[in-house]
Amino acid sequence: MARKQATKAPAASNGSPKKRSSTESDDHDVKRPRLQESTDKARWRLSSEGGRHTWHYLEDDEALKEWPQSYADKYFLGMPLELPELPKATNPLDAVRNGLTFFEKLQLPEGHWGCEYGGPMFLLPGVVIARYVTKNPVPWYYATEIKNYLFARANPVDGGWGLHIEGESTMLGTTLNYTTLRLVGVEADHPVMVKARATMHKMGGAICAPHWAKFWLTVLGIMKWDIVNPVPPELWLLPDWVPIAPWRWWIHMRQVFLPMSYLWSKKWQAEETDLIRELRKELFVEDWDKIDWAGNRNTIHPNDNYHPKTAFLNTVNWLLVNIWSPIFRTKYLVDKAEAWASELIDMEDENTDYSDLAPVNAAMNTVCCYVRDGPNAYSVRRHVERLDEVLWVNAEGMLCNGTNGVQCWDTAFAIQAIMDAGLTEDPRWRPMLIKSLEFLEDQQIRENVKDQDKCYRHPRKGAWAFSNKDQGYAVSDCVSEALKSVIILQKTPGFPTLIEDQRIFDAVDTMLTYQNPSGACSSYETPRAGQWMEVLNAAEVFGNIMVEYEYPECTTAVLTTLSLFKKHWPNHRTAEIDNFITRAVKWIKSNQKPHGGWYGNWGICFTYATMFALESLASVGETYETSRYAKKGCDFLIARQREDGGWSESYKACETGKYVEHPTGSQVVMTAWALIGLIKAKYPDIEPIKKGIKLIMDRQQPNGEWLQEAIEGVFNKSCMISYPNYKFSFPLKALGLFATRYPDEKVV
Repeated sequence: MARKQATKAPAASNGSPKKRSSTESDDHDVKRPRLQESTDKARWRLSSEGGRHTWHYLEDDEALKEWPQSYADKYFLGMPLELPELPKATNPLDAVRNGLTFFEKLQLPEGHWGCEYGGPMFLLPGVVIARYVTKNPVPWYYATEIKNYLFARANPVDGGWGLHIEGESTMLGTTLNYTTLRLVGVEADHPVMVKARATMHKMGGAICAPHWAKFWLTVLGIMKWDIVNPVPPELWLLPDWVPIAPWRWWIHMRQVFLPMSYLWSKKWQAEETDLIRELRKELFVEDWDKIDWAGNRNTIHPNDNYHPKTAFLNTVNWLLVNIWSPIFRTKYLVDKAEAWASELIDMEDENTDYSDLAPVNAAMNTVCCYVRDGPNAYSVRRHVERLDEVLWVNAEGMLCNGTNGVQCWDTAFAIQAIMDAGLTEDPRWRPMLIKSLEFLEDQQIRENVKDQDKCYRHPRKGAWAFSNKDQGYAVSDCVSEALKSVIILQKTPGFPTLIEDQRIFDAVDTMLTYQNPSGACSSYETPRAGQWMEVLNAAEVFGNIMVEYEYPECTTAVLTTLSLFKKHWPNHRTAEIDNFITRAVKWIKSNQKPHGGWYGNWGICFTYATMFALESLASVGETYETSRYAKKGCDFLIARQREDGGWSESYKACETGKYVEHPTGSQVVMTAWALIGLIKAKYPDIEPIKKGIKLIMDRQQPNGEWLQEAIEGVFNKSCMISYPNYKFSFPLKALGLFATRYPDEKVV
């Protein structure tokens, strides 16, 4: 079916419909969209073809008839579903069935589950800025819902924006989102803007923003390049053996600083417009013409300074500015460095079909291609098209996801939840599960990237990405959870074998490359340098960002999948797998904190990682009665159970490294995580487990769903990110595990 998009705006608030160009504006320099109060939510549709998510706004009535709105569309948009009430669950397995009855309505046509993956408040500005400076402004319906989302997410007290949706106001969030609102057409005298601007000025103005904000504001021409700490592309010319060579950095860090260095070297800025001149007056406390740009490179508000620059980095920056640039930075060297950076950008674009690793580097790469190739180049057009895939519409408006989706990740967990409830052979759920298997088969990555060694990529043949194969970045736990789900289904009677043994072996072979000398696993690749590299952390707002680290969550995922694989293919690389498992278990034990928990790096926080660690130990037969590590982990969880039977951990635990309860009380997702760990570890006292199960059942809605509560995920210690499907997959898993472990126990 053809997907149609019209350009006629909805009825204005004061009269009849008016037809608008999606770039109509009063700004004579760069066209900006005309804003409406809101769009008609009934006209939004999510396309998920090939596992690629794009939202479309249909204004043509014929197009609406051809493409009816699905339950998933309505759910994501916060519209009424008008589903009937289900029979009230009297036991955990009934609650699982009710939950699946609702959750299957959110399965997308290709067989996967999608959802928003928002939370960080610095992603959307990059996309909007990239489109503005490349003269591809967002259409009015995007602009309208971006405005609505940012209005909804402004801090209710001071009007600013934080690093993430639950955080306090920061200069990174406030300067960039204020600028974004102006770029999409909000006037400076709007009450929301007046309040935000007052907070920004109270915090010292935009000169107090961290490095990433200063970079984007400089690209726009609101600041001057002198305020941006040096990011010379000559770093990419360093021989591989040099300890600080960029190929040793964490993948996100190097893919962000790569295009950043290209633009820094070019000192490129967007065309000056009336709006840019206005923003120069609005964002600063000082007179713009009198600002000491170079003198404020390191000026940063305390709320943003999570990881202050080290004295060593400040010294390096001084040397780069005062010695390297004026004396040794010759044109020959600059040209060579820019050419190599440009080629690395091209390899990233080619290997992902311009999706790129994530929205931050995707937006920056878009600008680089515009600067280098010109406005009409294919590279620019394709980038702009693919930027749509990171945008998401919800009840509040349009946001930017942390990647181009959660497709493979959330689908794997959905399959496992059904397995843990013992329902994979139930014909009621077979069509849903077969579609899921078909999706994972389609999304398996079949080859390594072109020029793998040249562009410093880790092997990925046989792997799965977090989102889809277009993005194509294999992650150890994403490969593992997807493969685990494939094995579960293909070894269940009645399911087709869509992925033959050799493809499964390919996945296992790639998984085995992720183990570090310590026995642990990291995320995208094995660490290429030590934690000492954090002395060069220039991001300021994040911790543990310079290199790969070792994670109990990733280690558990690989360990448990290899344990399952070994049962079905005992002769494939047997000695290596046995050795892998032994070393991984040893590391899991060594990573336990003195209080008995494990620190989580991708979910909040100790509750999340402790669940995975206990699952690791259980997979090799170590449980509460047989392992002091498992006992200590269970005792850690039990000591933090609340009176109502639930668990509640705040994102502050990720920042501080100490368990902190969430002020809103027990959370369904965290309660499920704790229960899964306890059940896997065979905790002997059933009563606290029953209390937790009862809380999950009590929170279930009459139609089978659970409502969204606090944010669930984290990265780099300080930035939180949403996993809305966790409120389905993990409660379903906890309920299912309880039902199969204690089939005769009554909870209600």
